Amino acid sequence: MTRTLPADLKQAEEQARESLLEALSDGQSRRWMVSMRFEGLRVLPVALRLARKLQETGQKPVLAFPDAGSAALAQRDEPELAKSCCSLQDLCRGRLMERQDDLLLAVAPQPSDYEELEQACADWTGQVAMLNGRLEDAAVGIGSVARSRRQGFVATWEVAYWLQPLDGAALLHQWPQPWSLFRADPDGYRFVMDYERRPDPEQIDEALAGTGSELNRQMGAMDRFLNDLRS
Repeated sequence: MTRTLPADLKQAEEQARESLLEALSDGQSRRWMVSMRFEGLRVLPVALRLARKLQETGQKPVLAFPDAGSAALAQRDEPELAKSCCSLQDLCRGRLMERQDDLLLAVAPQPSDYEELEQACADWTGQVAMLNGRLEDAAVGIGSVARSRRQGFVATWEVAYWLQPLDGAALLHQWPQPWSLFRADPDGYRFVMDYERRPDPEQIDEALAGTGSELNRQMGAMDRFLNDLRS
C-alpha cells in the first residue's frame, strides 16, 4: 500500500477495506477499528458498501447496529444483507450466534453502547471489526471508570485504518504501516512524518510547526485548551 491521502470518500473506503483485510489476515488481534473521522459522514451507506466488498473477498459479515431502528434501515436499504443485520441487543440475546465464527462488523457504537458491545464481543468467537465507533466518553474521561475501560475492553482493539482531518493537516494510518501526518499546503497535502503510534496533539503541533518558534507551539497548545473549555 502506498502512503498517500485518498482523493475522495471512494478512495478512503477502498483504503479502509484493503487495510482491514490485511489486518484480519495478520492474526495479531481479533478486534479491529476502522475510523473515518469526517464531519457529517453518513455511516450506514459506508457500512453497507464495506460489507458488500468484504463479501466479494469471501468474508461473511454480520452487521451489528446500536439499535433496532438502525438495523431496520440497513435491512431496507440492502435486502441481500437483511438476514445479516441486527442490533447489539439482538446479539446479547443470542441472535445470530450460529454465525459467531464469521466476521462481526459493529457499526458506529457509542459510549452508551459500551456494555452491550463488550458483552457481544465476549460471546463472539470470530473476528470483530468496528466502523466509526467511539468507546470512550468524555464525561467519564477522568477517574476509575475511564481507567478501567482503557485498561480493559478498550485496550483489546487495534487500529486497522484511521483517517482524520485536522486543522491544517490530516492523520492517516493503514495497517501495517506507521501513522502518517500530512500538512495542508496551498497546493495540496504534503507528507510530514511517520509515527509508530498514534501521535498526540502536542506531537502533531510540534511537527507542523517545524522550525517555528516555541511561541507558535505554545499558542497551538493554548488554542486546544480553549477549545476544550468551549466543548
